[in-house]
Amino acid sequence: MNIKQAGELFGLTTETLRYYERVGVIPQVARNKSGYREFTISDLNWVYLVTTLRSAGLSIESLIEFCQLSQLRDGQDIGGAQKQVLRDERDELDDKIDHLKDVRALLDYKLEHYDDHVAKFNAGEPVEKLWENPPRHQD
Repeated sequence: MNIKQAGELFGLTTETLRYYERVGVIPQVARNKSGYREFTISDLNWVYLVTTLRSAGLSIESLIEFCQLSQLRDGQDIGGAQKQVLRDERDELDDKIDHLKDVRALLDYKLEHYDDHVAKFNAGEPVEKLWENPPRHQD
């Protein structure tokens, strides 16, 4: 598959794919006799993984580290190191998810009590300090 087709498959520009390859987010893609990139299934799996992880907020630096680890072949425990990168990123993502759930709980609370809050505000009554006891999500 050529670079244009790979980009279309994942909703990326050819420039983004070239950038990912240049900085090491994905391994080098083999080229055909004419010098054009030929994406294999393995290459496409890398693009899918990177695209998905980037959409979840993973940093380019973490993805570069993960990719570089995949290319080591000197007997090091690359699998363990790669798993640790993924675990660290998963933990960070879990923290973000918890934060988003708390934001959702706050929005739900505000929607549920909106009319009462506006009535108190308009009547000049004291309003609550949301930051002192913010609504939290329930697991």
